[in-house]
Amino acid sequence: MIRVAIADDETLFREGLKQLIEGFERITVTMEAYDGANLIDQLAATEALPHILLLDLNMPAMTGIEATKVLREQYPDVKVIVLSTHFNKAFILNMVELGASSYLPKNCKPDELENTIHKVFEKGFYYSTEVMMVIRENMMRKSKPKARFLPELTRRELEVLQLICEQYSSTEIAEKLFISPRTVDGHRNNLLEKLSCRNTAGLVVYAIHHKLVEVVPDTFWNRKS
Repeated sequence: MIRVAIADDETLFREGLKQLIEGFERITVTMEAYDGANLIDQLAATEALPHILLLDLNMPAMTGIEATKVLREQYPDVKVIVLSTHFNKAFILNMVELGASSYLPKNCKPDELENTIHKVFEKGFYYSTEVMMVIRENMMRKSKPKARFLPELTRRELEVLQLICEQYSSTEIAEKLFISPRTVDGHRNNLLEKLSCRNTAGLVVYAIHHKLVEVVPDTFWNRKS
């Protein structure tokens, strides 16, 4: 069962979202918070952390942006799905760079939300075509990354990194490379350590920015799930 937390200051929306999610397959709401500070307090008090956090950005006491920074430091295993009315490039890029595993508009369809929760749980991140295009356009606008020391990656690590960026799960990567899922996870952990990334979403941003992966539009940005 996928444990989900909801952090939103609008009570009606929060309660409605909870009822909706309880009808999803293998997903249950285990925590509700009315702002970022309340969320952090509840996380500190629980022994069973949620797998997924559905996070609003505009909240009193502590915003979703501030809460994400705390989660990145203290609870890196909790994967953040931003669910916000602010679906524009500036907010999307900011949250992706902070390590958000996905970004959805509040008016998304229920099946899109359900699919995203499952994909983030299985793969560590899941970006829609719209969000991927925002990331790509931003990387293309930026000047070439300054010369810096890049850790040496093995051929296998680069293969795994490419497939991670194409949004394949560990099981799918294992099947493609004829290795075990545990070996894939080992390569993923090595990549996180070598590239100083905190989560899979960070790996994707790093790989794209430093051109460690090959961007093929038909397969990379628009892969069907």
